[in-house]
Amino acid sequence: MALNNLDTLYRQVIMDHYKNPRNRGSLEKESVTVDMNNPTCGDRIQLQLDVQDGIVKDAKFQGEGCSISMASASMMTQAIKGMEVEEALHMSEDFSKMMLGEEIDSEEMGDIEALQGVSKFPARIKCATLAWKAMEKGVHNE
Repeated sequence: MALNNLDTLYRQVIMDHYKNPRNRGSLEKESVTVDMNNPTCGDRIQLQLDVQDGIVKDAKFQGEGCSISMASASMMTQAIKGMEVEEALHMSEDFSKMMLGEEIDSEEMGDIEALQGVSKFPARIKCATLAWKAMEKGVHNE
């Protein structure tokens, strides 16, 4: 696939997650709640995680921000549901590497791979990693 077509596809995936966020809302039951913001561009997120027996049973988010931060939160919550905490943390580590422009095994990333172009725009990396940092904080405080 030509690079231009891939960029277009990635843009479409990001905009789809931004306009139709997955897992937006709040969990009914008691959960780990993490509030984070990115003062640089005004992104705010509240992430709720239901972690039981070392497994992320459910994840929801609320907040507001740019398309990259909200799409990233949507993709992340979708990806980590059903994962063991260690797997989710490993995926977060890979995501951070991808944001730094490092090569990773992108097959396991699914839609998240669409965010790899953000690494070319250092000012936007914090937007993309906000939800991931919230998840890391949440599972460590669980």
